[in-house]
Amino acid sequence: MRKVIGAINMTIDGICDHTVGIADEELHQHYSEQLDNAGVILYGRTTYQLMQFWQTLIKNPSGQKSMDDFAVAIDKISKIVFSRTLTNTGWDSANLATNPIEKEVLELKQQAGKDIFAGSRSLIIQLMNLNMLDEFQICIHPVIEGKGLPLFDKIKDRTIYKLVKTKTFGSGAIVLYYQHYQTTQQQTTTN
Repeated sequence: MRKVIGAINMTIDGICDHTVGIADEELHQHYSEQLDNAGVILYGRTTYQLMQFWQTLIKNPSGQKSMDDFAVAIDKISKIVFSRTLTNTGWDSANLATNPIEKEVLELKQQAGKDIFAGSRSLIIQLMNLNMLDEFQICIHPVIEGKGLPLFDKIKDRTIYKLVKTKTFGSGAIVLYYQHYQTTQQQTTTN
């Protein structure tokens, strides 16, 4: 069964904003590799519209290899967008969700293929509250923003995760890989 992974950038003070982190060559390379190893990425409207910037680099490459590679990776991955207002995605590899998030994700999990990534704060919160998030990949940037939306907002229940890996970047950013404790226990039992 495919895993559902919440992959998000945040600041030291817990703010989720894709525009305030340190987006350097190393970070772009990391996320290009992540997307190459994922089957689909889920977005809410706001994050999706922010990500549409990368379409411009497909048409007019920047000349910076890491950015251009990321543009190619995000262009080719299948995207599902959850929106009440969009009527068209404007991107060949993106489709609007036709079901509520719980049903859409359950159907995706049953399909064969690579893991499912959730790349929007709002979707990660919904998936946590539905107990459908198997893993977190949280990239914490060495930035204190002081304003914005916190990642862990309006969470219904206490959930335990186990740190399974870390990755540190030259910028001081660090990715923390957490698996849902129940998922970790199931893996230990089956091994």
